[in-house]
Amino acid sequence: MRRGAAVVWGTLGVLAVLALWEAYKYFGPAEGVVLGAVAGQTGSGVMILPRTNDRAMPHIWDMVARLFQSTSGGDTPPLIVPVVTSALLTLGIAAVGWIIGVLVGSLFGLLMQRWKLVEWGLLPWIVVSQTVPLIAFAPVVNSLGLQIDRGGFPWPQWLSVAVISSYLAFFPVAVGVLRGLDAPDRIHEDLMRTYAAGYWQTLLHLRLPAAVPHLLPALRLAAANAVVGAVVAEVSIGMRGGIGRMLIQLAGQASSDPAAPWGPTFGTIALGLIAAGSVAILGFALKNYRRGEATA
Repeated sequence: MRRGAAVVWGTLGVLAVLALWEAYKYFGPAEGVVLGAVAGQTGSGVMILPRTNDRAMPHIWDMVARLFQSTSGGDTPPLIVPVVTSALLTLGIAAVGWIIGVLVGSLFGLLMQRWKLVEWGLLPWIVVSQTVPLIAFAPVVNSLGLQIDRGGFPWPQWLSVAVISSYLAFFPVAVGVLRGLDAPDRIHEDLMRTYAAGYWQTLLHLRLPAAVPHLLPALRLAAANAVVGAVVAEVSIGMRGGIGRMLIQLAGQASSDPAAPWGPTFGTIALGLIAAGSVAILGFALKNYRRGEATA
């Protein structure tokens, strides 16, 4: 029942966004809303709401129809074909980044839970790491990858994208593992001690099952973060073939083909939903350990 209600509310939320888009396009000012504009000076002020003409805000049905039209005229395939192809490449790279992020985040979470001194010293740096702009961090990783490749160890460009993607993915996993492993009540820990259970036995039979309600939401968030990281990294380092590069290419044609950039935008949204939804498959296998997840 709860899962069905979530689907219904999610669908209503999407429909509400579409309705708001079309309502603003119909009722909104043609030149948008600009704050601080000076009379007689073109381009002055800050635009806080967009223009409503077809070049700035295409209709929803025009965006969808554009997906099934030729990519660039002539005999080129429909736009949806390169969108899907590019999205699958980015999804594969994001999956690698997600795996790396899960491994690194789980290791950090395990170390922080095992030794409080490590938590006190490491957790603030993990939090601070997420304040580093990804668009500045990506070229550094790409440069290091090129140096490694020149040194004789093969380092393809997609691997740099995966590492950058893992940078966003590891954070929620590290925090989720830490909070999850600390979740058991003290009385349960005392019970394991009365059984003369060691650290690894307690970890396997008590802490890991108790961590599931915290870990699954962290894994879903990490999956979505991995997609965001992969798309931004593709844009930052100029990797070809992914949906991030496609977004930039079609955005440059928006003045003449305003509906085209929304194709890869929809593809990116779908990637995030697919990535986060894939973790739900793992959740079905661990459903017996998910009590309390909604309030975790």
